[in-house]
Amino acid sequence: MSGFDRPWAAEVDAIAKGIRLRVLRHTVEQRGGYLSQACSSGQIFAALYHGLMRLPAVETPLLPDPWEGVPGPGHPARTGAKFNAGGLPGYDRFVMSPAQYALVLYAALIETGRMDEAGMDAYNRDGSSVEMIGAEHSPGMEVTTGSLGQGISQASGIAMGLRLKGDAGRVFVFLSDGECQSGEFWEAVQAASFHRQDNLILVIDRNGCQCDGVMGPVMNIEPFDKRFRAFGCACVRIGGHDPLALAAALETPHEGRPLVVVCDTDPCYQMEFLRARYPKFHYVRFTQPGQWEEYRDRYEAMAKEVDQ
Repeated sequence: MSGFDRPWAAEVDAIAKGIRLRVLRHTVEQRGGYLSQACSSGQIFAALYHGLMRLPAVETPLLPDPWEGVPGPGHPARTGAKFNAGGLPGYDRFVMSPAQYALVLYAALIETGRMDEAGMDAYNRDGSSVEMIGAEHSPGMEVTTGSLGQGISQASGIAMGLRLKGDAGRVFVFLSDGECQSGEFWEAVQAASFHRQDNLILVIDRNGCQCDGVMGPVMNIEPFDKRFRAFGCACVRIGGHDPLALAAALETPHEGRPLVVVCDTDPCYQMEFLRARYPKFHYVRFTQPGQWEEYRDRYEAMAKEVDQ
């Protein structure tokens, strides 16, 4: 775990705070957005992109490509993988299963110097690849994960392909806990375990929320970590806002088994004012009179705090 020490963790925390501020700014400007996802997953994205994933260096921050239409004959697919490893052998691959986290991913790419912040000028605009709900052409993504729960199936296929080619790269899958309620998800876990895919790493944002509110009354999936072990995976459960805990979890021996890291997180982390919205955190809207101005002022106050 050389290099993953307290100074590194402090850098991750600073990146994570920058991610949350960027997402808050866009949420205020758009009068709505996926803000709680940035609160819960900021440290996860920051740590992965600040050294936990093996990625080639980027000399200068990249600009997103425009969307050029559906891939077809004579029109090859153009993906957002260039912001990661671009498919280069020996490096890690990244699959983001819950595409509604796209704004968090874009913010992470900017904060870690992989994407030019000018790329956000095209956010959620017609003809842009910088979509609100990311797809294979969006920055940092190389597959469209479709309905929730499908990302792990695609990642498992990529991991299988890398192994067949003798490529030492790993496949990281970022997941939300709500999508782990689906049957397809557990079928993929079972298959990955059966095929001994130890080059597959699942990192799960366990914030306890989904689009319908708190997860428990919809479908309880606890004991979450014990379920993964019962399916043949190595599983570690950590506090998801602790970068050093995530770094240590990725060092867990798991030969012949997929590795799962369940990250228990807070959907209001560093933004306590969101708790008033309990239990509806999935998409934050500013629609009430005076609400937009209130959150704009909160953003400006937080930005000043970061600049100190």
